[in-house]
Amino acid sequence: MKTSDFYYDLPKELIAQDPLEDRSSSRMLHLSLKDGSIEHRHFRDILEYLHPGDCLVVNDTKVIPARLYGHRQETGGAVEILLLKREAGDVWECLVKPGKKARTGARIVFGDGSLAGEITEVLEDGNRRIRFEYDGIFEEILDRLGEMPLPPYITHKLQDKNRYQTVYAREEGSAAAPTAGLHFTRELLEQVEAMGVRIAHVTLHVGLGTFRPVKVEDVETHQMHSEYYIVEQEQADRINRTREDGGRIIAVGTTSCRTLESASTEDGVLHAGSGWTDIFIYPGYRFKMIDGLITNFHLPESTLMMLVSAFAGKENIFRAYEEAIRLKYRFFSFGDACLLL
Repeated sequence: MKTSDFYYDLPKELIAQDPLEDRSSSRMLHLSLKDGSIEHRHFRDILEYLHPGDCLVVNDTKVIPARLYGHRQETGGAVEILLLKREAGDVWECLVKPGKKARTGARIVFGDGSLAGEITEVLEDGNRRIRFEYDGIFEEILDRLGEMPLPPYITHKLQDKNRYQTVYAREEGSAAAPTAGLHFTRELLEQVEAMGVRIAHVTLHVGLGTFRPVKVEDVETHQMHSEYYIVEQEQADRINRTREDGGRIIAVGTTSCRTLESASTEDGVLHAGSGWTDIFIYPGYRFKMIDGLITNFHLPESTLMMLVSAFAGKENIFRAYEEAIRLKYRFFSFGDACLLL
């Protein structure tokens, strides 16, 4: 299986640069898993596709303002850092630009000097391990100095940080938003629950894998970066009960999907726990947990294109994307939604 098999041509003007004022007013393409038919709706119409007894599984991770701009203490040269993963205490794995001069022992100062960092190690994949020093509370300093780490294809400045958070975000730790959930408003979620649909929370802190392109042509040799997940016992019970009662389990986003598939056994039982997952889902994978998926439109040749192709069938996905491009849907993080159900 080749990475190039998952390429499609996307007009640049279809890449959404700004979130819509009303989250739930985005368009929604429904691709039927039963017969491959396609419908064009708006996201608020999701209620018409859910049944009492179903369970929506959301990823409640919260994006931290993980992009920091500073300068090298020795030379004054500009440095950009993206916090990827907190390892222990004040030590983080980071992406650093420019990387050539970011050597072990280099010191970086941010803002007014209230935050500084020292590169303690250059990792095999080119990332850096940085130990931070500061006075006060790290999260408060980060909120003041950091920016939301928007993907490189978004060139507009985000006016409101909260628009890159889901309304149910609560567990801080992501370097990117689980963007399928951006379409939900609190009111829409209340309507979902009122009709008898369960809502369950899992956590997966989105990390480097979101930013790393597939660079190998042989799909099976691609190495996913590991991401930390949590499934609480109460939530696992709620999801398993849905399955036992004959309801459908619908993942909101590929991150929720990957968490469920990572934490479940072959017999389709979800187990509570936490840990690191580097699960890579591509065509040929047998899904153990989910019956439906709410997602966005993904980058060509990305691992997420491979995941949705595994779930809904590659031919169906490419036919749906062709239709979405023809009808000028908005693509990627701030774009429109795709319901695979």
